Amino acid sequence: MAQLRYREALNAALREELRRDERVLLMGEDIGVFGGAFKVTDGLLAEFGEKRVRDTPISENTIVGIGVGAAMAGLRPVVELMTINFALLAFDQIVNHAAHIHYMFAGQARVPLVVRMPQGAGHQLGPTHSHCFEALFLHVPGLLVAAPATAADAKGLLKTAIRDENPVIFIEHESLYGVRGDVPDGDDTLVEFGRARVAREGADVTIVGVSRMAVTAERAAATLADEHGVSAEVIDPRTLRPLDLDTILASVAKTNRCVIVEEGWPHGGVAANLAALISEQAFDDLDAPVRRVSGADVPMPYSKPLEDIAYPHEPQIVSAVLDTLGVAAHSAAPGEASGVRTDSHISGGAA
Repeated sequence: MAQLRYREALNAALREELRRDERVLLMGEDIGVFGGAFKVTDGLLAEFGEKRVRDTPISENTIVGIGVGAAMAGLRPVVELMTINFALLAFDQIVNHAAHIHYMFAGQARVPLVVRMPQGAGHQLGPTHSHCFEALFLHVPGLLVAAPATAADAKGLLKTAIRDENPVIFIEHESLYGVRGDVPDGDDTLVEFGRARVAREGADVTIVGVSRMAVTAERAAATLADEHGVSAEVIDPRTLRPLDLDTILASVAKTNRCVIVEEGWPHGGVAANLAALISEQAFDDLDAPVRRVSGADVPMPYSKPLEDIAYPHEPQIVSAVLDTLGVAAHSAAPGEASGVRTDSHISGGAA
């Protein structure tokens, strides 16, 4: 076991897989000489050379398209897009090609491709560089979608993604890159897709946190325990396709209440999908409606104070939990005037 930053865990996964399998290669903008926009690929060019760590032109559609072709030809490419919004430029390759080729070729061709992308708010990058797009990729059959929240899962899930025969959308949160955590040693320490992590056990309410929100939910659960005597169980799905719904349903059967937290927009989001599944399949276990906490239904502001109130923090999660429990907060929660959306605020129009 080693203490690694999230970015170091990803770097370790890439290094180990490049050493293990000569078919693995990396492609992306500035991933070689510069070591990646977030330094995830730092040092890999020096060890593996330009043939396997390839700097590319600024053309996301081309980068992903080459990755699709390389994967079909027998390689195992890992494509890095500088931020997740640039995937919009490559949607034709991701959705129409990577996701569907196995089906369209009647199983005769595979696309073992990994597309790595950072996402998320908090860095004053404005509305075009602060997206959380899990829901867009979750919608597409043929794609696997991973969103690790810890350094250990970042390494284990990335190694699993590289070895998988299907195209994987691998989403990393920019705010987690510097966060340290215990990471198991060993080349074969994998994290299975479709198996959620119970980050904290509890009895009163289930909180499901997606990507960075799993970490935020853990902090909120600690506040709930310390200040309100509420025992919250926190679940990190880890992967959204495949989804470990069984673990979530088992938790809801125990706690009888559920709050789902995501950083993305509320309409058609990951939380909306999970809320529907839980309401359909655990209706008899629920003592209150499933609550959702999401980002504000607005383009992400550049202004730091406005950005801070446009995505969920601990106070909004605490407030939603207390509401679903029918418990009034002792005092007004910090950030109460935020633009963050909970169920009662979600409407058809933009804020």
